[in-house]
Amino acid sequence: MNTVLKNIVTALAAIGIAGASLGVQAQTQAPAEGRHAHAMSKEQREAKRAEFRNMSPEQRQAKMAEFKAKRAEMRAARQAKLAESLKLTPAQQPVWQAFVASMTPPQQGERAGQRLSKEQRAALTAPQRLERRIAMQKQRTARMEARLSALNSLYAALTPEQRKVFDEQQHRRGGRHHGGHGKMMMHG
Repeated sequence: MNTVLKNIVTALAAIGIAGASLGVQAQTQAPAEGRHAHAMSKEQREAKRAEFRNMSPEQRQAKMAEFKAKRAEMRAARQAKLAESLKLTPAQQPVWQAFVASMTPPQQGERAGQRLSKEQRAALTAPQRLERRIAMQKQRTARMEARLSALNSLYAALTPEQRKVFDEQQHRRGGRHHGGHGKMMMHG
């Protein structure tokens, strides 16, 4: 009886070790599909960056335009899905449209005066650089306050059931930050 028990314990230990090694192997390999299918190795990222740097300015501009169009399309799809889930009434449409407009990122023309050339940036003193950063942060804060105002207006117009749907969808989305610049909610 003792020998049978030892054999069972040994077999279970071997199965446990094999299972653990499979788990470790699965963690060390890059995900092939699912939520993080877009994940790439450091080498792949560097290769993409090098490819982008080797493009002509026209090619870069076309690539960025394609990227921005894809993001705008995804944002519009999320907004349409949320609007459908909320089952908005015609009376709620104006506040919904104001909310959607507040979530639209600034266009290139709105930021044209903010970009400096390398030479211009190099010529700035430390206090001037900090002043620029503060001014840009104030602009971001003003945009966020406008978004909050539009969100509050929309939220006030929603029924309790719609608020529950809205909160659930926004919670699921997590208010994640994209690109490290405070883009949240329906940015993407």
